[in-house]
Amino acid sequence: MTERTGCMVAIDGPAGAGKSTIARTVADRCGYTYIDTGAMYRAVALHVMRTGLDVEADADAIGELAGRLRFEFRAVGDEQHLFVDGEDVERAIRTPEVGNLSSPVSAIPEVREHLVAAQRTMAERVPVVMEGRDIGTVVFPDALLKVFLTASAEERARRRYEQRIAQGEDADYERILADQRERDRRDSTRAVAPLRKADDAVEIDTDPLSIEQVADRVLELLDDRALARLEGRDGPAV
Repeated sequence: MTERTGCMVAIDGPAGAGKSTIARTVADRCGYTYIDTGAMYRAVALHVMRTGLDVEADADAIGELAGRLRFEFRAVGDEQHLFVDGEDVERAIRTPEVGNLSSPVSAIPEVREHLVAAQRTMAERVPVVMEGRDIGTVVFPDALLKVFLTASAEERARRRYEQRIAQGEDADYERILADQRERDRRDSTRAVAPLRKADDAVEIDTDPLSIEQVADRVLELLDDRALARLEGRDGPAV
């Protein structure tokens, strides 16, 4: 296996495509640091809810808020949690309400500016697997490997429905599917850093594949790119 050093893996895709699970699996298997950028935007949304700010009326204040927050990913047992200003917010940011608010919050230019700077700082010292919606296009356009995960809206809604049921939460599949489609629309049409596949990203449809199969494919691509770097070859992974 080719040594993977000094690497940055960018995994993008729509909500529910499996980015977090795959990014975490790949990071674990090759000893990288996993960075969940979506969790950071959810954390800003959580603080917006706590402070009673309005996304449309208080955009400037929300941008300033995002710049004051300090983010850190720490291991908690076998899991990785996001801490904000020393508080473990991992559980609080996973509610549907916070998730729905995170999309309009993430469209505020000042919020993205502050969080992109924080994400780049995190990746300065160690190899990372970073997932989100604009990692390969905006945050790290020079990433060694860019992957764009896709899945049908129905499959993504089914996964989220089953996840909530397994967690003992009430869930309505049709409502989740409608929310999924609306979030896709917002993320793809927003003016700032819209969701799109980077020109040199490798697209992987996760509908028919298991977690391990997708992770295996990403690691194969990473080895190919690392080898290409060592040999002085340029170009996208294939």
